[in-house]
Amino acid sequence: MTMMTVNEVSKLTGVSIRTLQYYDTIGLLKPIEYTESGYRLYDDTSLERLQQILLFKELEFPLKEIKKIIDAPNFDRNKALEQQIELLTMKKEHLENLISFARGIKGIGVKYMDFKVFDTTKIDEYSKRAKEQWGQTSEYKEFEEKTKNWTKDDEATVANEFMQLFVEFGQMKEMDPEDEQVQLQVRKLQDYITDHFYTCSDKILCGLGRMYAGGGELTENIDDVGGVGTAEFVSKAIDIFYMSRR
Repeated sequence: MTMMTVNEVSKLTGVSIRTLQYYDTIGLLKPIEYTESGYRLYDDTSLERLQQILLFKELEFPLKEIKKIIDAPNFDRNKALEQQIELLTMKKEHLENLISFARGIKGIGVKYMDFKVFDTTKIDEYSKRAKEQWGQTSEYKEFEEKTKNWTKDDEATVANEFMQLFVEFGQMKEMDPEDEQVQLQVRKLQDYITDHFYTCSDKILCGLGRMYAGGGELTENIDDVGGVGTAEFVSKAIDIFYMSRR
């Protein structure tokens, strides 16, 4: 695992050292560890999270909202990327139109009148819809309400307890995912999410299960605590749980 200092991350990403230090202070992007001298160190997972943060900033989300969304158990990285691709494509087209407009002025003169190129309504509407999808769902509102008074210690405690559930799944992964003990663990996971984050319906749980095995940071984190294959095992167990209750 490659470790990078805050200075190296700043040079690589273009994000200032002061900004990275601020992200650490507010808990948005914590270093993976600190050296004995107190220098911040980041790994590939940190950089992946930083990418997510910067992409959400393109949607003009406040940092406080970005933190809650990315930390939420139902955060879908692929969905966020799809939205970013769409929004950036729209911005690219807008800039190309502005360039053509500027060239028109250069060639024809100031009498070249076409104010439509300054209209960003389409971009603004898409950005607004994207924000509503992330920030206005009943689950997000419930999550925001339940976590609004959490301290950093509360956040750490809940995060540790949540990942402990996957440690327990890891200890079961040689079992049949249909086994009663495994299915009880799935129910335990569902209840924990409901108690601490938002009401986790069977349908939502099914979606989470697919995310767990979908690759990326979430899959890696689960496999890190439960052992390789844990995320896939949990996903299969959740599918069985979901089908048994339909």
